[in-house]
Amino acid sequence: CSLLLNYERQKSLCTALVSESESTEFKEVSVSCKIIAEAPLSSSLSFLLQAEIFQEFDVQEDSVTFRINLSVLLDCLTIFGTSALPGTPTALRMCYRGYSYPLMLFLEEGGVVTVCKINTQEPDELLDFDFCSTNVVNKVILQSEGLREAFAELDMTSEVLQITMSPDKPYFRLSTFGNAGSAHLDYPRDSDLMEAFHCNQTQTNRYKISLLKPSTKALALSCKVSIRTDAQGFLSLQYMIRNEDGQICFVEYYCCPDEDITDAAL
Repeated sequence: CSLLLNYERQKSLCTALVSESESTEFKEVSVSCKIIAEAPLSSSLSFLLQAEIFQEFDVQEDSVTFRINLSVLLDCLTIFGTSALPGTPTALRMCYRGYSYPLMLFLEEGGVVTVCKINTQEPDELLDFDFCSTNVVNKVILQSEGLREAFAELDMTSEVLQITMSPDKPYFRLSTFGNAGSAHLDYPRDSDLMEAFHCNQTQTNRYKISLLKPSTKALALSCKVSIRTDAQGFLSLQYMIRNEDGQICFVEYYCCPDEDITDAAL
């Protein structure tokens, strides 16, 4: 096999992959597995699984990339149902022999083994945000609880979410402009929910809520979220998800700013 993955807890992988996308691309290198879900234009959603969370991780080539239907993958992963019996987790083994071959899934639960074959396609050219850590202007790390509360309190009838990050007050502010008027939620830099605060300059950018919604399912599962912006206002959301064994995977979401905000508009 060009690719061989062995994972004892299929449910964790399945939960992280729940998305509104129709298709996804797998990209494996020697140290990680990156699953890139099809997202609307101006955004990108990916799942980063470190090799350490797999019981077996073997990539024969420098890089293996292919495209499959995400709905079909999720149907296969849940073939035994979404709730496994206590003490009997579903084990997953994935094998891909190479170009034009199907992705083979071997799922085992309670001694019963099911084999699934998923047809693969050539990967499309991906939207490259060129989001480099050296270009990051502002960064905060929040406990996910704080961001979940924000989405519950802000007016989601708004078309955009405005994010202000600044070395001075209001430090970190989320704003919406919905049917009930404007709403703002501020986080002081010394808030209990704020785990890290690195802001070099004041930035205010707006992002379409419709583009951010695909990432909210990862937010519900995560324990921490890193929020970064670069000089052009591109937004990076990185959700840290911890599975039942304490192992960690990441969901990364990139989004283009909707429009420039001038000082006169604030």
